[in-house]
Amino acid sequence: MHHNPDKPEKILKGALLIAGTCIGGGMLALPIEMSLGGFIPSIFIYLLTWALMASTGLMFLEIALWFKGDVNIVTMAEKTIGPIGKISAWVLYLFLFYMLMIAYVSGCGSLLREAFPETFSEKFAPFAFVAFFGPFVFAGARLLSRFNVFMMIGLFISYFLFVWMGAAHVNVDLLKRADWPLSLIGLPVAFTAFAYQGIVPTIASYFKYQPRPARIAILIGSALPFFAYVIWQALIMGIVPPFGSGSLHEAMLKGQNAVYPLRNLLQDNRIYFIGQFFSFFALVTSFFGVALGLQDFLADGLKVKKTAKGRFLLCLLIFIPPLLVAMYDPNMFLKALNMAG
Repeated sequence: MHHNPDKPEKILKGALLIAGTCIGGGMLALPIEMSLGGFIPSIFIYLLTWALMASTGLMFLEIALWFKGDVNIVTMAEKTIGPIGKISAWVLYLFLFYMLMIAYVSGCGSLLREAFPETFSEKFAPFAFVAFFGPFVFAGARLLSRFNVFMMIGLFISYFLFVWMGAAHVNVDLLKRADWPLSLIGLPVAFTAFAYQGIVPTIASYFKYQPRPARIAILIGSALPFFAYVIWQALIMGIVPPFGSGSLHEAMLKGQNAVYPLRNLLQDNRIYFIGQFFSFFALVTSFFGVALGLQDFLADGLKVKKTAKGRFLLCLLIFIPPLLVAMYDPNMFLKALNMAG
């Protein structure tokens, strides 16, 4: 008896893996990076970015379906473009994957530090995060996609609570400001916030190389973040002023995420707490997506068999470099995301 990849719940799980990979660190940085341009221009930038990323994801899927079997970006680039393709895929993707890993490890580290200041020091927090969540990556895609569903439920609940409680505090006048040229500053992070391409080969094999369900999952999975971002942006930009003390611009200069400025502005501490929970789920789900993508990428590029020993070796390669960077400079979050974009 084989599982039918066309089943709605299978498609939904695939779409959630994609949405989870998108909705992450980028989302926490977006209102800050977009604060100079204003709300209306940011919607246009998101539409543009979504259209581009959805279509490149579908093209990527075509290649993955064409190859069938466990190939990843390196092999694809080599077989389609030749040696130059292989080298550039190695360099570009390693850089992208590691920058994202650094952003997530340092972002989650600072959340842990924020939540338990007595327990976690700046250096120890990123390490504690990886020690706890790393083993899930080692366990592989099947267990991870199950655990990821719980994380996504946490993400949705905290997101809706945040929207519901925050809506009352929105000042519509703050959303009317627009500076079109300055809105382009946010483009690199917008690309990062819609990026899930690294996980496409994994998605193709998840759907047993059947085009239809994989395409639907990509379209739904990349569209969900678009709506989530617009509402999130309206909330943060409608509550936090763009300039001045405790503003989005100040958070940008300090390399903080978008939830930080809320703490001093709102008398209601609950909103800040829910925002922090949301940040945590957002970062962990992305961390999983990127780590899984990087694992498949390295396995393919280095020709490592995915035995227990092979996966252990891959996990060391995935986690040690970002950990060292995050422990060296704990405020790498925005810098790493910008470089990834």
